[in-house]
Amino acid sequence: MFAFCADPSALPQWQWFACYLTSGTHLAFYWSFVVVIVLILLAAPASLLLGFGGALAQRSRYAPLRWFGAGYTSMVRGVPDIVFFLFVPIAVDQSLEFLMHQIRCPDWDLPIRRGNDFLVCPAAKVPLSTSPSWVHDFYAFGLALLAFALVFGAFAANTLRGAMEAVPKAQIETAEAYGMTRGQAFRRVLLPQMWVYALPGLSNLWMILIKATPLLFLLGIQDIVFWARELGGAKTSLYTYPHPDWRVWYFLVVLIFYLLLTWVSQFGFERLMGRLSVGQATAGGERMRKAGL
Repeated sequence: MFAFCADPSALPQWQWFACYLTSGTHLAFYWSFVVVIVLILLAAPASLLLGFGGALAQRSRYAPLRWFGAGYTSMVRGVPDIVFFLFVPIAVDQSLEFLMHQIRCPDWDLPIRRGNDFLVCPAAKVPLSTSPSWVHDFYAFGLALLAFALVFGAFAANTLRGAMEAVPKAQIETAEAYGMTRGQAFRRVLLPQMWVYALPGLSNLWMILIKATPLLFLLGIQDIVFWARELGGAKTSLYTYPHPDWRVWYFLVVLIFYLLLTWVSQFGFERLMGRLSVGQATAGGERMRKAGL
């Protein structure tokens, strides 16, 4: 980045660090922090949306929907998360390529599966091999986001279902007795009150989601853990600045990043819980009532 970085071996210490910390690989390391935050901010609402749909499916009056909701949550909860994180991207990627192969290469006479290999015609690759690198990165990130949303959506479904059932049924019955339809009672009575019961469980899911982001490395995405290991090691081909083993310092930066992220999250959830507890018939709401808040 700087003009004096042409020959790092001849630089004094402060200039050496200035060149080292502004190298292209370190800029990628800094960008990986943004990638992690973006993944969290996108995966959380996606998981909440899937969880809300799963919770409604489990409470549905129609048996097929109940079976689907129960099957989705039970399957994901019963299988280790890492299996889904590895299975979903591979399954979605190969399914898309198989579909594109059938559309674009109908005359292809070679088998797609050859031993352990999955080979489609070049025109069916998703994305195409001629696509820019950012397209491949965006595609890999999208598959990772889908895997995170599916896994955490199943846990959110159980949390939201429990919160819905925690709202006193007498309130729903009273609303229907006053002429509200089932949907109106859900939107006006159950939905506003369920969040105070769901928030403790959702906050735990948020923390687990944050701690699960290092699994991006397993999905082929160069996240902060990947760069901390590569840049901190004494031997690597990713940069031209040899140094001793500094992995402990790089992982210390990662540790501080996650601690700050979880601390800010915990503070935000405490403030949100306080706002939602106002006027609610819960332990938190009762404490606020007695305190005159």
